[in-house]
Amino acid sequence: MNVQASWNEQEIADLGQKLSGLTASMSQVIVGQKDVIDSLVICLIAGGHALLEGVPGLGKTLLVKSLAQATDLQFRRVQFTPDLMPSDIVGTEILEEDTTTRQRVFRFQPGPVFTQVLLADEINRAPPKTQSALLEAMQERSVTFAGQTHRLPQPFFVLATQNPIEQAGTYPLPEAQLDRFLLRIDVGYPTEEEEIAMVSRTTNAGIGEATAAMDVASLVRLQKLVREIEIGEHLLRYATRLIRATRPQETQVERVRQQVGWGAGPRAGQALVLAAKARAFMQGRLAVTRDDIGAMLLPVLAHRVLRNFEAEADGVAIADILLAIREQIQVA
Repeated sequence: MNVQASWNEQEIADLGQKLSGLTASMSQVIVGQKDVIDSLVICLIAGGHALLEGVPGLGKTLLVKSLAQATDLQFRRVQFTPDLMPSDIVGTEILEEDTTTRQRVFRFQPGPVFTQVLLADEINRAPPKTQSALLEAMQERSVTFAGQTHRLPQPFFVLATQNPIEQAGTYPLPEAQLDRFLLRIDVGYPTEEEEIAMVSRTTNAGIGEATAAMDVASLVRLQKLVREIEIGEHLLRYATRLIRATRPQETQVERVRQQVGWGAGPRAGQALVLAAKARAFMQGRLAVTRDDIGAMLLPVLAHRVLRNFEAEADGVAIADILLAIREQIQVA
């Protein structure tokens, strides 16, 4: 599809300007973390969900809240705990009595999942049944309760966080549920200068709020535009070959055969192409390049490729395995 032929040039330029304003608005609140901000925005405009991993105190909650403010989306935060029930997420039915007729009826009371940006804080602390309730909503964009289907607001964007250093009392997400996240984003420590600026800002004037830079209608249009970004047949084949190279039974990459227990499924290919399209537009292009696919390989596959027991015992990083795949697999 030729995007320039089906979209007005002025509208494309306006959406690009609003996208730049979105990242700039978040950067006014968040010190540093440019790659993290870019990855969050890529995930948002690609229409997916994100899993953020990082130690406490790095501003993951502030990142998500700032994204909601900059897009003027409704935001809710749920702290996941071992006693959290599915009804605490999706909602429940309450019994009401009509004061006139005295007739009692059940009415569905929506839970916090009925929002546009949902922060699922420390998702691995809730039991699997509660995790599944949220992840079903992520996949279907709806909630079914007592035989009735309730559509979630659009757009619907879930950002879940995990603490990688404290695993006692947690319930790790199964691989099938991890696959529902478009990207896994690692939130690292800031540089020394960034940390100084962060401490100074938060202990003096305090933390401000991101200003709205994009309205909901523009975001929905932008998500539609991203899906129509051009990608050549040879790059589609390249993305597919990268995904297939993660599977030990199919790959020609020796390191994968030796260190990977389970590779990525077809949904990973869809995620890789969508993320590459979103990155291309963020870079000011209406066509995907090889660099777009290569740049999104790690955040798309880091939570979808499983190391075998020997690789985990030896402390092999999944990033090193994916780098070996990217170096060996060439564009057809």
